[in-house]
Amino acid sequence: MMTMRNLLIILCTLMLTSCMGVPDNIKVVNNVDANQYLGTWYEITRLDHSFERGLVNVSATYSLRDDGGIKVVNRGFNPETKKWKEAEGKAYFVDPKNADGSYTGKLKVSFFGPFYGAYNIIELDKPYYNYVMLCGPDRSYFWILSRTPQLPYPIKQHLIAKAKELGFATEKLIYVSQSADIVDYEAGRHVRH
Repeated sequence: MMTMRNLLIILCTLMLTSCMGVPDNIKVVNNVDANQYLGTWYEITRLDHSFERGLVNVSATYSLRDDGGIKVVNRGFNPETKKWKEAEGKAYFVDPKNADGSYTGKLKVSFFGPFYGAYNIIELDKPYYNYVMLCGPDRSYFWILSRTPQLPYPIKQHLIAKAKELGFATEKLIYVSQSADIVDYEAGRHVRH
């Protein structure tokens, strides 16, 4: 007989594993060099979701953690409040290393304690790592990132066309402003003489 505790465990397991999948008919990139992936990426376009809503100058910076994982710092500027919003998380490759030391582009990422979501690399500019296309566990999460704040138009259009072929709602994409006009400092105390 199933107890309420066992039912809750099964439901929690189903919820957590459903957050870790790859959308149907989408393949993740193989042979990702984790060290080459590290550094800062600029958000070029995304589908809307609550945790980045209204933000511009969005970037993601990845660095190694002591436990072998990846430290994730997502940052964006809110033009209404004139403040930066930052979230720090951690990510881990899901599959074991390939024979050559690379990974499959399937990661789990967490910004909220023990809860992880899927971070799937579905297109990567190899061998240069200049741009990447990502999705979550379903087609409602989608990003294109670049090593520079602007991505050349032909590359951007190619990636968007590919995303449309894969079933993403490209007509709903938000093109992220990466303006150099935002001053990145906090005002200090006024010094009187």
